[in-house]
Amino acid sequence: MGADYSQQTVVVKLGTSTLTGGTRRLSRPHMLDIIRQVISLRQDGYRVVIVSSGAMAAGRELLDHARLPNYLPAKQMLSAVGQGYLMQVYSLLFGLYDVHIGQVLLTHDDLSHRTRYLNARDTLNTLLDYGIVPVVNENDTVAVEEIKVGDNDNLSAQIAVLLNAMTLILLTDQDGLYDHDPRSETNARLIEQVDTIDERIIELAGGGPSDLGVGGMVTKIQAAQLATRSGTRTIIANGRTPDVLVRLMAGESLGTTFVPSVGHFESRKRWLLAERPQGTLQIDAGAARVLRQSGASLLPVGIQTTKEPFERGAVVLVVDEHNRPLAQGLVNYSSDELKRLRGHHSHEIADILGYTYGDEAIHRDNLVLV
Repeated sequence: MGADYSQQTVVVKLGTSTLTGGTRRLSRPHMLDIIRQVISLRQDGYRVVIVSSGAMAAGRELLDHARLPNYLPAKQMLSAVGQGYLMQVYSLLFGLYDVHIGQVLLTHDDLSHRTRYLNARDTLNTLLDYGIVPVVNENDTVAVEEIKVGDNDNLSAQIAVLLNAMTLILLTDQDGLYDHDPRSETNARLIEQVDTIDERIIELAGGGPSDLGVGGMVTKIQAAQLATRSGTRTIIANGRTPDVLVRLMAGESLGTTFVPSVGHFESRKRWLLAERPQGTLQIDAGAARVLRQSGASLLPVGIQTTKEPFERGAVVLVVDEHNRPLAQGLVNYSSDELKRLRGHHSHEIADILGYTYGDEAIHRDNLVLV
């Protein structure tokens, strides 16, 4: 939908250790320093999304670190208490730069359900379009299995894939991935670049439950694996390194960089082509010619018929007047909606439906010729 911002989108995951500066409280100086860097990236033209941990830490701070039983409802209670407080601090600090933030709470279920997946993508892109910084967190007050150390690492990777982001940066309290455990090996060497995440890399990430050493790398490697498979460069770096975000986006080598396993757009094509179409759109000769020659989006005006029922966000096959396959793509509208929109110009969509999900039946970013 709209312009292709994928080459400008950066997802930054902030771990609790980065937000607290290693203390038992949210560290305003540390948070402000990260926010200053986010503002700098925005001024350079990047669209920045923050995936933030820290709700439970904020809750503990508000409750003066009261002793609580170690069971799920207590953790959810801490998240419920702390999430509003965490956002209050974010809002105050971003407000120093006259920048608004938007809270987005998600669970893995939201990102596995196609319609909710698209709604999340549209919400995040709209926030970014209006210059608002999305602050994403796991919806821990209703999640069950999702509350575990480092889960926001995987959530950040899912957000990067959702937005087709250029770069995912995981900030932690370590400089990156080492070839040995730096807690016990004084000669441990930082691995600056990983081209392939194989069994050796996964073994290096294991070792223990602590988030202070390589044991805390497990979920970060999982996140890197997901993101790089989708064409997103992933970097694990130390959140306390001066100007870490600015320096990374300026091309400086810091931390550990995981190289995408496929090209940025190529990965999108592979995913779309691998999906089994849930329906078919037959288009007229003019629309077919534009798709073939110009790589344009498919507009409702070019659609002749829809076959098989499908929901918004489904992968569909696009065929020409002679039923020859042309393309596959993700539809912005359901089959019922497209039956009403077919043959009509895009400016009529809102009048016909009473709402709009954009001018395109299938945006060119979500379309691949077959």
